Amino acid sequence: MKNKETIRAEKKKRKEHRKLMTKEQVSYVKRKKAVDIVWRVFRFFIIFGLCFVILYPIVFMISCAFRERADMNDPTVMWIPRHFTFDVIKETAEAIKLPETLVSTLLINIGCSLVQVITTALTGYGFARFQFKGKNLLFGIVILMILVPPQIILLPQYDLFKTLGMINTAWTMYLPAMTANGLRSGIMILIFRQFFRGLPKELEDAAYLDGCGPLRTFAVIMVPNALSSFLTVFLFSVVWYWNDYYVCNSFFSTNQTLALMIKNIQAVLNASLFSDSSMHVSTREFVVWTQAACLISISPMLVMYAFLQKYFTEGIERSGLVG
Repeated sequence: MKNKETIRAEKKKRKEHRKLMTKEQVSYVKRKKAVDIVWRVFRFFIIFGLCFVILYPIVFMISCAFRERADMNDPTVMWIPRHFTFDVIKETAEAIKLPETLVSTLLINIGCSLVQVITTALTGYGFARFQFKGKNLLFGIVILMILVPPQIILLPQYDLFKTLGMINTAWTMYLPAMTANGLRSGIMILIFRQFFRGLPKELEDAAYLDGCGPLRTFAVIMVPNALSSFLTVFLFSVVWYWNDYYVCNSFFSTNQTLALMIKNIQAVLNASLFSDSSMHVSTREFVVWTQAACLISISPMLVMYAFLQKYFTEGIERSGLVG
């Protein structure tokens, strides 16, 4: 921190400098200060508005998840619950069978994400470093994987998995990931391709001189230098697999993941909590359980991102997709 004498000396210097300035220069300095003040105020309101739009659903979700359903009919309750309770969270967790569903989700989510990171990294490395016939055509197909929605190929995939007897098994999610054709795999291949193209070619030349083959060079030299990109792609993949319900719903006839539970949450809650026909629950009161289910679903992703967001941002910057 600056002491008082330093501050006084700086003010004295500024006053002396102003005396030497012309009228035009003084006018310019005043206009610049006014513009800076206006821009700061404008920027504050823009950022505040964006934060409100982004955080409002989460704040509303938390508020509803920890209140009794009677508070939903109380007009005086806005954000802070009048009757704070954990019962809604407990009832929702029991209804969605949280332990079993969470294990099933993790097996599909983490497993497919790890497999997809490896296969897309190898594919991106191949596009970045090797020359072969049809390279541009194949990379054009990768771009189409980004542009074309998965619904286009979902029916042929379903017929194939049905023929192989894999419906309602995790193989319907693992096989596309093993062939670098999982959820949003085109974006992941592009990220790896951009990153590997930015690494110096001399790294590989030195490895080849030491007797390393292409695969060993990739594992020993390129992977350690691309850890930030690996983490970025892994986080992307985890989030997409965690939130996916459309593809899973096409291959699973039962609720095996949290996303499918949330998609069918009304039926799940009706079967578990409101099986008593004499029990009447209004649509407004039903919100507390749906918001609790959503909060349970997104909590692992929020915790993961809170700890890894620094490395995630670094990976995006180093991949060459921004700036």
